[in-house]
Amino acid sequence: MPTRNLRAQKTAGSSVRDRLRKQIVPLALLGLVGCSGEDAQPDSLIDQGEWLPGGDTTNTLLGGADAFTMPAENIQPEHESQFYSGNSFFNQAWVQAPASTEARDGLGPLFNARSCAACHFKDGRGSPPSAEDEEFVGLLLRLSVPGADEHGGPLGDPNYGGQLQPFAVGDVPAEARPSVSYREQGGAYADGESYSLAVPEYVIAELAYGPLAEDIRVSPRVAPAVIGLGLLEAIPESRLRELADPDDADGDGISGRINHVWDAERAELAVGRMGWKSEQPSVRLQSAGAFNGDIGITSSIFAQQDCTSSQTECLSAASGGAPELGEQLLDRVQLYGRLLAVPARTGYSEPQILRGKRAFHSAGCSGCHTPSHTTGESDLPELEHQTIWPYTDLLLHDMGPALSDERPVFEAEGAEWRTPPLWGNGRYPDVNGHQRLLHDGRARGVAEAILWHGGEAEAARDAFKGLSREEREALVAFVESL
Repeated sequence: MPTRNLRAQKTAGSSVRDRLRKQIVPLALLGLVGCSGEDAQPDSLIDQGEWLPGGDTTNTLLGGADAFTMPAENIQPEHESQFYSGNSFFNQAWVQAPASTEARDGLGPLFNARSCAACHFKDGRGSPPSAEDEEFVGLLLRLSVPGADEHGGPLGDPNYGGQLQPFAVGDVPAEARPSVSYREQGGAYADGESYSLAVPEYVIAELAYGPLAEDIRVSPRVAPAVIGLGLLEAIPESRLRELADPDDADGDGISGRINHVWDAERAELAVGRMGWKSEQPSVRLQSAGAFNGDIGITSSIFAQQDCTSSQTECLSAASGGAPELGEQLLDRVQLYGRLLAVPARTGYSEPQILRGKRAFHSAGCSGCHTPSHTTGESDLPELEHQTIWPYTDLLLHDMGPALSDERPVFEAEGAEWRTPPLWGNGRYPDVNGHQRLLHDGRARGVAEAILWHGGEAEAARDAFKGLSREEREALVAFVESL
């Protein structure tokens, strides 16, 4: 998008945002406004600014299929060209080396996708295959065996490494052919209405490099949406420590924990924020790790291919450079990821949405899905001191045995998962054509996702099951409005 057009749209967006801000006045006169900011109470109806979940960065310009594609509305002029350059490298496919397109060669030798956008289509969310014979795109399988590496991270399978890669370049054998099928598991709400949950069953066939370890641990992971990552990164560490309650000192049954992970760039432990188990500390590390594991592109941070000693063809394949992703390109992809905007909410003041919001709080969902935070200092001024509404505490919570992958990652146990942000949740059908939720996409919508909750979230799940159909539908509508 040309810069001058973006600036024109930003001006229009500012007008829309100003109009949205003014809506608080008549609502206040009606006595509907609850408290605002990060101390929102369960009995709030409309909280000031909640319709702009990304604060001043919120996308008020585009909805529909393009709802996740816009830069922060307050993007600085000096960052615009870097953002769109990063967007190009996020969306374009990488090719096998050597190639005439030297800036984009180095794919593989083993890989899961040819581009970032193949899994995060339109910056949104991936989904599991809809049929057993469908290829895995947007869903990958992490692999590990018991034990930890020198930094406390998981140990990969001796023959296949830390991630199953079903695609390969040239004469390099792809690792295997994964598939997933589902069986239905029935249940009923308190009012007698029945429901059914899809229980996934994974098979890894056509292993090219020998057997998997007998004690292999497999963790399916769906590609999450990549909006608002810079804002999550800008939440002060002190805020996360304030929310953490590892010993459940307050006795509410919720014991959120911080995952301390290895920062491969700084060679030190850091607070994890990114990924399904908070296994990376920053957007930069998350991006470099995905390039390396998913596309087979090396960087200064992850300079080695994920080739094991038994994968001789992988070890001898041509390289696209050392590293294949230069610092300037990594910087631009990082900035792109940090400045992707969250879309504005619509329908937030509708009566059903407000009933659902009340039910969400009264059921205890906000015990982990903390509604609001204020960002701190940042090297990107766009992200500083913004009141945001992601509905996450970025902490690890025990979700019970039904959702456990039995695969520890640093301090995260198998049943522990980071609370996923809920912003943009209802946009997935428009952006990605589905609403498959949870870490492996097994849930076919918000209600099923809630019904899978266990462990620390069991009480909230049971409260949801105890609601009337009208209240359940209102709660789901609220989550889909975020």
